[in-house]
Amino acid sequence: MGSKARCVQTFGRKRLAHQRCRVTAGRSDMVDKQKKIWLEGAQIDWDDARVHVLTHTLHYGMGAFEGIRAYLRTDGKTYIFRLKEHIDRLLDTCKLVMMKPSFSHAEISRACVETLLVNGMNEGYLRPMVYLGDGAMGVYAPDNPVRTVVMAWKWGAYLGQGSVENGVRAKISSWARHHIHVSLAKGKIMGQYTNSTLAKREAKMAGYDEAILMDVNGYVSEGSGENLFVVKKGKLYTPPLSASILAGVTRDTVLTLAREEGIAVAEEMITRDQLYLADEAFFTGTAAEMTPIREVDNRTIGEGTVGPLTKRLQARFFDVVKGSDASHPEWLTLVE
Repeated sequence: MGSKARCVQTFGRKRLAHQRCRVTAGRSDMVDKQKKIWLEGAQIDWDDARVHVLTHTLHYGMGAFEGIRAYLRTDGKTYIFRLKEHIDRLLDTCKLVMMKPSFSHAEISRACVETLLVNGMNEGYLRPMVYLGDGAMGVYAPDNPVRTVVMAWKWGAYLGQGSVENGVRAKISSWARHHIHVSLAKGKIMGQYTNSTLAKREAKMAGYDEAILMDVNGYVSEGSGENLFVVKKGKLYTPPLSASILAGVTRDTVLTLAREEGIAVAEEMITRDQLYLADEAFFTGTAAEMTPIREVDNRTIGEGTVGPLTKRLQARFFDVVKGSDASHPEWLTLVE
């Protein structure tokens, strides 16, 4: 290769690196490298946690995963929030797709604790994952090894800096949530998130923070990675578990806390116009926590600010997960 060609190639690499820097600057979703990842029963170096390109799940999306948060509470100790329920759902998803991990509920739970400890993290986001390894190709590969991994990283406000305090702008997606006769809506299945990715990209490219997916019948379903609540005349509404939604652990937490606060709750189908006319609205999820929605499709929700009932539930929620509220010790797993 001549010197001129080498210069062009080098310049191309530098330009690409510069473009990457511009794209990633200020991103709240970038993963900071940690020390270790738990893979199949052992803590291995972060950079050694690799899979073969013939990994079955990489091609066909058959796998289960969870998102779990660990918080540093006011007592100075670190707790994983609702670890049991998350691992329950992980194993339920495995059952739905007929994958049997080599590790028990207790072993995966302990791996989550150990991964935080070995990385010296007093707060963090945990991602347990069960997937099919390499071996046979084709859709039917019943004998491929089932592998289990747990990783952790730091994750701030999922929908961007200031989103939890100020709310976000959302867009009704042109993509519909999976029909319950087409996919297993209660499973946190890797391949199903193509649907969420399409919706999220559409919303972001249109200048919004998040997408809201309807079901195929036109009822409000959920965000690209969150459950959804609306408030009308002091009453809290959210789609029922029989709808095409994920059975969110944070969703269940908020419903429990709302009932304890004496707030009227209804789990029923929500229409688009009910969403537009809501007094308040918010997303819930492990990553998103409790994020208010201040606008949908250029229509202001309520006063366009975080509403009083949302603020009240946010205060209770954050006091439970990382404050001094000790009313639900069964939700907290001490990291030790």
